[in-house]
Amino acid sequence: METSKTEFKIINTTKADFADCIWLFERAMDLQGREGYTVWDDIDKDVLEKDIKNGLQYKIVCGNAIHCVFSIQFNDPLIWRERDEGNAIYLHRIVVNQDFKGHRLFDKVLAWAKQFAKTKGMKYVRMDTWAENKRIIDYYKSFGFKFIEYYKTTNDFELPIQNRNLSVALLELAIAGD
Repeated sequence: METSKTEFKIINTTKADFADCIWLFERAMDLQGREGYTVWDDIDKDVLEKDIKNGLQYKIVCGNAIHCVFSIQFNDPLIWRERDEGNAIYLHRIVVNQDFKGHRLFDKVLAWAKQFAKTKGMKYVRMDTWAENKRIIDYYKSFGFKFIEYYKTTNDFELPIQNRNLSVALLELAIAGD
């Protein structure tokens, strides 16, 4: 039986998905680098394992295929500083499987994140992305995200390796109340 493209599920990744997640990150970094964009030097595998263990890493699946992975946090004081008031969820490390580009996967991530944020009583969905990549900033703004500011992260050991000394654009989406 063929699986419809609309039968997407967002569920937690598991330890068994770890190698697939690393492969997705490495593949995305390679592609972005070839396209001339700034990319991470490496992915912090310890942080990924911790996110999986703590139920903060998710995947979009259709059938047996992982189409996208992403992490969430409930606070992000090292990047969002004084704005981190416990009223937002933070999307991190969103990686689309290149085999499934064009399936509007970020739309699915965002719909899930907004609903999840509402159930937790949060006011915002926040994220950061490459400060130098105007195209990706504009892409996220097309979903309703508001540009907040540019920020240069520190070298703090509490940040994942790939997020240290990084120029980022901070983006925020207000959650509409019922």
